[in-house]
Amino acid sequence: MGTALVYHEDMTATRLLWDDPECEIERPERLTAALDRLRQRGLEQRCLRLSAREASEEELGLVHRLEEVTGWPLPPRIPAPAGDPASPACPSACSPEYVSLVRETQVLGKEELQALSGQFDAIYFHPSTFHCARLAAGAGLQLVDAVLTGAVQNGLALVRPPGHHSQRAAANGFCVFNNVAIAAAHAKQKYGLHRILVVDWDVHHGQGIQYLFEDDPSVLYFSWHRYEHGRFWPFLRESDADAVGRGQGLGFTVNLPWNQVGMGNADYVAAFLHLLLPLAFEDLTQPSGTLRGKCRPRQSASPTSHSCYRCWPAAGSAPCWSALESIQSARAAQAPHWKSLQLQDVTPVPLSPSTHSPEGRPPPLLPGGPVCKAAASAPSSLLDQPCLCPAPSVRTAVALTAPDITLVLPPDVIQQEGSALREETEAWARPHESLAREEALTALGKLLHLLDGMLDGQVNSGIAATPASAAAATLDVAVRRALSHGAQRLLCVALGQLDRPPDLAHDGRSLWLNIRGKEAAALSMFHVSTPLPVMTSGFLSCILGLMLPLAYGFQPDLVLVALGPGHGLQGPQAALLAAVLRGLAGGRVLALLEEDSTPQLAGILARVLNGEAPPSLGPSSVASPEDVQALMYLRGQLEPQWKMLQCHPHLVA
Repeated sequence: MGTALVYHEDMTATRLLWDDPECEIERPERLTAALDRLRQRGLEQRCLRLSAREASEEELGLVHRLEEVTGWPLPPRIPAPAGDPASPACPSACSPEYVSLVRETQVLGKEELQALSGQFDAIYFHPSTFHCARLAAGAGLQLVDAVLTGAVQNGLALVRPPGHHSQRAAANGFCVFNNVAIAAAHAKQKYGLHRILVVDWDVHHGQGIQYLFEDDPSVLYFSWHRYEHGRFWPFLRESDADAVGRGQGLGFTVNLPWNQVGMGNADYVAAFLHLLLPLAFEDLTQPSGTLRGKCRPRQSASPTSHSCYRCWPAAGSAPCWSALESIQSARAAQAPHWKSLQLQDVTPVPLSPSTHSPEGRPPPLLPGGPVCKAAASAPSSLLDQPCLCPAPSVRTAVALTAPDITLVLPPDVIQQEGSALREETEAWARPHESLAREEALTALGKLLHLLDGMLDGQVNSGIAATPASAAAATLDVAVRRALSHGAQRLLCVALGQLDRPPDLAHDGRSLWLNIRGKEAAALSMFHVSTPLPVMTSGFLSCILGLMLPLAYGFQPDLVLVALGPGHGLQGPQAALLAAVLRGLAGGRVLALLEEDSTPQLAGILARVLNGEAPPSLGPSSVASPEDVQALMYLRGQLEPQWKMLQCHPHLVA
């Protein structure tokens, strides 16, 4: 399964027919520029192209009213020509239907379109609007169908007009039909989904989606947006962090309002790690059928698609004070509704009274708005670099000494047959007595061959096996080989009885995280040990609250995951670990297993590294006090050195 790209050139037809400075930025080039960039980067040809279809009026009715709507201050009905009492020139002002209203714009003239557009906020209509808006909604429906029937793993719908401001019976903010809300309602109705995550990544708050689902616990709506204490469009009090839903939907509306402009990569990664992912994973592990949608909408079986690995924060960078203030305010507002936040410091941040205007519309925003100093003074150099995404010739490879006939692999995962030269393998093995045996030497040769393919860019990710007695020595060789053959920064996540080699250089090029260590200890800035949490929530907290902040702050270009003797992980836990680590290092992840590991474990890791979603962890359970204490101790020890661990503004100098 691959990635779908849904598009239709007819969506470029609608355009502004009169002068309107507010609406002139909504033009066809917004769509064609995105498609051109995909083509320039060689990404379009790597996708399954789907031509968007029109959503039916019945499908639009999943969200938008087909019944009578009253109270609009619409322009007066234009008299029908003689002999044509049913002329659709303009709907009656007393009880129009919303979908019918948009349909009838197909036959309106320029002046009538302009008059109707003026009744809405930041909207223009065109004779092609109805057709384009149905294509935009239909593209989302096609993408949902393609993902949920297994035709593709994920996808992107390039659509116009957009949708997230559109409300049940009103166009708003360039949006005619609420494409994402229609897609979510379709997924619920047709496929019986009970949990859908909508992540709305836009400069503006998607109040339309919020209004439609604010009392619906089956849809978790997350929006980060420019807010500036209410001084930025759409100027709504309910765009702030304390708008958390209502009724049964309390806690299922999550707003992260940015109060300064210039937010950088570190700010967004902090929001992912300290707010979005904890809530998404907790919602996922509630007992129910699950599916997630992301970014208008992407559907997946778990919320592991945070991997904006080309948007890493710059080395040593930290979220700015304003970003942490917003994140902490959102965490405090959500804490009563989410167990994952109740065990953490979510003390709300007091805000200066001068930043608010409690009555009426806020005062005008100064040009450009307040700027986040951290982002403005030191923007990530990665933002100015081209983001080329060459596809390696092999996405995932498996190097086993004796492949098990019961091992089931995806069709495009290869079983590697090659091995490093015998003399080279023996030279690397010579310092380790445990590698002297023939079976260990054979396994090492296969590992070295696979590792070289990854370092050369021929293979993206891989799995190798080693005898249990040689696991520590094999990992030591893999680390040293990688650092001496092109890897600049290596993250090693070692589980089980795999200690950091005492003579490994402390030069900042390797970060060693041992899970299932004897005790929680920050032995150095680049050597951390923690016991393996016994409960699901504790395991998730360890990953989201410790491992990923360290990893994103470190920015590895290669990740080694070693499951050594006594690692204690179940298949779903190992799969989740591999899945979230794929967001780092461009997906270059090498998993090292014991030879006596079950074929099922190797198979599930191969599927996850190849892009499939990991299986569910099962029902959520409260983290043990010991796990919470260990995590809080390590965070306290490491926060001064690792800025991505910080989630409270009082920690920022």
